[in-house]
Amino acid sequence: MQIFGVDIGGSGIKGAPVDLEQGELATERFKVLTPHPATPDGVADGVRQVVEHFDGPCDRVGITFPGVVTGGATVRTAANVDKSWIDVDARTLLSEKLGGLPVTILNDADAAGVAEMQFGAGRGRKGTVLLLTFGTGIGSALFVDGNLVPNTELGHLELNGHDAEKHASTKAKEDHDLSWEHWARRVQKYLAHVEMLFSPELFIIGGGVSRKAHKFLPLIEHIRAEIVPAELQNNAGIVGAAMTASRT
Repeated sequence: MQIFGVDIGGSGIKGAPVDLEQGELATERFKVLTPHPATPDGVADGVRQVVEHFDGPCDRVGITFPGVVTGGATVRTAANVDKSWIDVDARTLLSEKLGGLPVTILNDADAAGVAEMQFGAGRGRKGTVLLLTFGTGIGSALFVDGNLVPNTELGHLELNGHDAEKHASTKAKEDHDLSWEHWARRVQKYLAHVEMLFSPELFIIGGGVSRKAHKFLPLIEHIRAEIVPAELQNNAGIVGAAMTASRT
């Protein structure tokens, strides 16, 4: 069975066929820019472009979404895409755009967490584990003894009177031209707040910035939980989406 994973982000839509036995991409991923405004039709067209880029048959497609998805279909929040997504049946829309292919939809950070817990930095870990993806926003995936608590969206916790992701995301670093040291202090403050609420044994730091973990993780202090970079890095969402699709 050939299963694709597609990861919808605030800046790009990327995907590839996935090797589910190894937990890795079966071929190099393909990416298109997320349209602006990121409307349902525009984003769905981008997903179609990604899937159609690859030759060969496709049996199912797992797709991540940057917001809350309930019932495996309905979008409830849309912080980093167009607000017209709210209450859309994303599973039906995307399946229709893909010619009727079976589609599975889930939160983007949840997908990344699913992959990291089976094939990456969370493999074999029990207790409370939190994966946090730093990018356009901050996504979160909470696991208790390996079981996902879906749609936590902890990037929207209040920090300094605003959504935490406005203060500590990678986009915030870029928008304010922050040094690694300055940004690490912001991330540390955010992690301390999350740790106070959930007391995890492990933080997994994902998203594109995980490739540069050596530049900022050593600068973070006074956090009791272990902090490690995601092993699948920015491919975790694609792999986790395909994994979830294979189970439905």
